[in-house]
Amino acid sequence: DPALLAHFPIAEEAIEALGLVVWPMVEFEADDAIGTAAARFAADPAVERILICTPDKDMAQCVVGDRVVLRDRRRQITYDAAGVREKWGVEPASIPDWLALVGDSSDGYPGLPGWGAKSAAAVLRRYGSIDGIPARASAWEVPGLSGAVRLAAVLEEQREAALLYRTLARLRLDAPLPQSSPAELEWQGAPRAAWEAFCDRWGLTRLRSRPHRWRGEG
Repeated sequence: DPALLAHFPIAEEAIEALGLVVWPMVEFEADDAIGTAAARFAADPAVERILICTPDKDMAQCVVGDRVVLRDRRRQITYDAAGVREKWGVEPASIPDWLALVGDSSDGYPGLPGWGAKSAAAVLRRYGSIDGIPARASAWEVPGLSGAVRLAAVLEEQREAALLYRTLARLRLDAPLPQSSPAELEWQGAPRAAWEAFCDRWGLTRLRSRPHRWRGEG
């Protein structure tokens, strides 16, 4: 919507005026940039831990042990790999496959008919990915699963759609981020002149003195 799009450059300008690093994305989504950064800096010895702050469950695919974790600030819950397994029933790497089968209304794909959160988790716990699921239910080794014949038939009939949904759910980890070290991301404070000019331009009187740290002023 043009009215919404008009806010984007203002938001980017505000972030830059605060002295924060901005990753403007056109061909990539914000989630791709976050996933790329997490993958790029996770092994850096200067990084103690990476917290991805979002309630979006598709970001759980980025979780690695207890080093890269998902922080739901609304519920005040942090999910490490064990937490992802407990919450969604699958390993972090299987989250895109799980979403493909179950669906994700926020991203606009429906999943496969009959595949629910529990059945998808049970099958993926055994086979890891859609590619590893046998075509015939008679070959499935998933104790306690009901309706396997129906689920297998739906998957076989709609496998191409499931693979498309998985592609949509998977993050790209090749977003063009210019920073090569975590030190380049560190906030050094707001540049006073830039921030005050931005606030004056938009009449943000109450925010003008809000930054608690000014760049180059101690």
